[in-house]
This record gives sequence, structure tokens and C-alpha cells, in this order.
Amino acid sequence: MKEWKSVAYMSLALGMLIYAVPRLEIGQGFSFPTVFGIVWIGFALLVVAAHLHRILGVDEETKKEMEKVRKYGKLQRQQWLNAKLGMLESKK
Repeated sequence: MKEWKSVAYMSLALGMLIYAVPRLEIGQGFSFPTVFGIVWIGFALLVVAAHLHRILGVDEETKKEMEKVRKYGKLQRQQWLNAKLGMLESKK
């Protein structure tokens, strides 16, 4: 479901770029409209890149690795706690 949203939003951002780039006043020296156009294009490309990153699932492998690390940490804490409880039991 989330991938479809990303595809739709990325398509909208690309559509905005296709529509707006010819109308922006870029290339007329260092003026306010030129700076605005460059910044606007930069933000639009950033939106496209973020949605493309989400669609391609670049973070999926990282999420899996982090889940393994969390499970291992939980196992270590459990073992440490069991060892401490075992020491307390043996002292009684």
C-alpha cells in the first residue's frame, strides 16, 4: 500500500517538474528568480529521490540487520539476568 502512495507522489513531483521547469526563469544571471528556481528544482528532486528510495526498498536489508542485533541484545540481557538470578538462588 505504501509503495503505491510513493509511486503516486513521485509521479506528481515529476509532473510538477515537467510542467514548471520550462516556466522558471533560470539562466538570467544571479537574481532572485534564478535562485528561487534552482532551490525549487532542488527540493522537487529531493522529493523524487526520497520516494524512489522508498520504492526501491533500500532500507529493507538494514532493517533486517537491526532486528537481528536487537534480538541478540535481548538474548544477552536475558542470559545475564538468568545468571544473576542463579547466583542469588545458589546463595540461599
